Amino acid sequence: MCVRRTWRPSGPCDLARNLGVLQRGPGDPAFQVGADGAFWRASRTPAGPGTMRIARKGAEVEGRAWGPGAEWLLDGLPALLGADDDPTAFVPRHRLVHEAHRRHPGLRLIRTGLVLESLIPSILEQKVTAVEAYRAWRLLLQRHGEPAPGPAEGMRMRVMPDPRTWALIPSWEWHRAGVDTKRSSTILRAVRVARRLEEATSMDLATASARLQLIPGIGPWTAAETLQRSNGTPDAITVGDLHLPQIVGYALTGERGADDEAMLELLVPYAGQRYRATRLILLSGRTPPRRAPRFAVRDFRTM
Repeated sequence: MCVRRTWRPSGPCDLARNLGVLQRGPGDPAFQVGADGAFWRASRTPAGPGTMRIARKGAEVEGRAWGPGAEWLLDGLPALLGADDDPTAFVPRHRLVHEAHRRHPGLRLIRTGLVLESLIPSILEQKVTAVEAYRAWRLLLQRHGEPAPGPAEGMRMRVMPDPRTWALIPSWEWHRAGVDTKRSSTILRAVRVARRLEEATSMDLATASARLQLIPGIGPWTAAETLQRSNGTPDAITVGDLHLPQIVGYALTGERGADDEAMLELLVPYAGQRYRATRLILLSGRTPPRRAPRFAVRDFRTM
């Protein structure tokens, strides 16, 4: 059975830009964009698996949902689209950031209210290329997830496994997906305390980040990447990233070689809004010229 809800944003809302942070690669089984431009999400909610279709309908946004988690997903539709976000709290302090802010008035920080859904793919992205991480996420969901409820079943969408299923995935299946023991062990530790981790959605940034980092293998990078999506926290700045400090440093100073310390110093004027600031810097398109070749994609299945 399909249930529906419509919601009218109070201001500009860029669906593609805002929801796009949830997609883990072009072949993500849990997130697809239909031929008509509608966005489809398959999620494991506290009420069970659910599928949601999100599309513009004039000045409103319409959500349609299927499965046991349908009502839960529709209740969270406004937060998912940035209703809890307050972009007026952001004050640009650099010309480049001001211009990006002006050109992207519909940027909103989303809130899924689901920790594990963002935590597991973030763990898969640790210390590997995006191609490797996306492939692992795709293969694990295809093999161990369940068909998404509703018409998305014909789109071959999948709902990610529940904690017990994650815990029962044998070692050779992780290997087949190209996931090394360090990352798979971190995921196994996380799913054993999944309920405690999900409580982080009601915590402030510092407390939520500390809760996630109690799990060995989860550090500031993974915690920030998770909370940016699950909690919509505007100050959840990603540290420990290979590229972000250099991009921020080059965009704001024109100089190369910035590290985390230099990036955080440059972002002091945006205290409380550092994640939003980096989103805008990335949207500006000002990145340092590439001098080195891209990292080769490693295949852990042959190691």
